[in-house]
Amino acid sequence: MEVTETSFPGLLVFEPKVFRDNRGFFLESYNRDAFREVGVDADFVQDNHAYSRDVGVLRGFHFQAPPFSQAKLVWVTRGAVLDVVVDLRKGAPSYGQVYSIELSAENFRRMFIPRGFAHAYLTLAPDTEFFYKVDAPYSPEHDSGLRFDDPGIGFDWKPFLKGRTPILSEKDTRLGLLANFDSPFTYLGE
Repeated sequence: MEVTETSFPGLLVFEPKVFRDNRGFFLESYNRDAFREVGVDADFVQDNHAYSRDVGVLRGFHFQAPPFSQAKLVWVTRGAVLDVVVDLRKGAPSYGQVYSIELSAENFRRMFIPRGFAHAYLTLAPDTEFFYKVDAPYSPEHDSGLRFDDPGIGFDWKPFLKGRTPILSEKDTRLGLLANFDSPFTYLGE
């Protein structure tokens, strides 16, 4: 497994070793010991699977507030997404900054997102399937997020939407703005 550290403390990209032959391929999606060796000691308690039929489905920016904040390991098994995160950890050198990466069934990349990040993704292919592991259960009372088009975040989705209007949930149209957000997340250093 190849591990790439980003400029965001704790945010890691993984490229698993893929074994291919005439039958197809095999890879380890997750190996607790291998992840612990690179500093990811999350105790994953839930796996989630999302399907998006259309190109242009935009989900996020989502997070859960403490004490139910979640670290996530995310990847795509069919199709492709532009995966985007915003660091919301007060005191982090990357606070308020955005990181994005394409995750696809073709590139097999996984991204580990520590607690304290808001997470969004945009489908780039039809019939996309998105998987993620989380280290805390879903808690509706702690579920929150920020608007995908928040000027305080300043991420430009237009080049990836290619003239399309994003397909959003009703919930995502009502999310708040970073300027009005008092982050409950604190960066503790590495």
